[in-house]
Amino acid sequence: QVQLVESGGGLVQAGESLKLSCAASEPTFISYARGWFRQAPGKVREFVAGINWSGSNTGYADSVKGRFTISRDNAKNTVYLQMNSLKPGDTAVYYCAAQRARGWRYESSAYDYWGQGTQVTVSS
Repeated sequence: QVQLVESGGGLVQAGESLKLSCAASEPTFISYARGWFRQAPGKVREFVAGINWSGSNTGYADSVKGRFTISRDNAKNTVYLQMNSLKPGDTAVYYCAAQRARGWRYESSAYDYWGQGTQVTVSS
């Protein structure tokens, strides 16, 4: 069974940093685009960041641009989300996703595999 497993969530204060990781269970995922999404209570799931299969192209939501960085290590079959200068508005469950394509997309419907999510809570 294909799995994406997130880790690294937690409770931090505003202004602090967290780094999320998402490990894939199948070697084929090193050729897939990957993304991070988040969902706050009562809100729809929203795009956070995307990265192409090689790591040469990335994209971000305007709300996190300049604060978050997505990266990947294909040798470890893992994608990361470095989150700096966290704000209470970043509080959400963060999900990693993978799509059977080389380039990332903004739309959650484009992604074929999802992790179980990890909670990020930012206190003021």
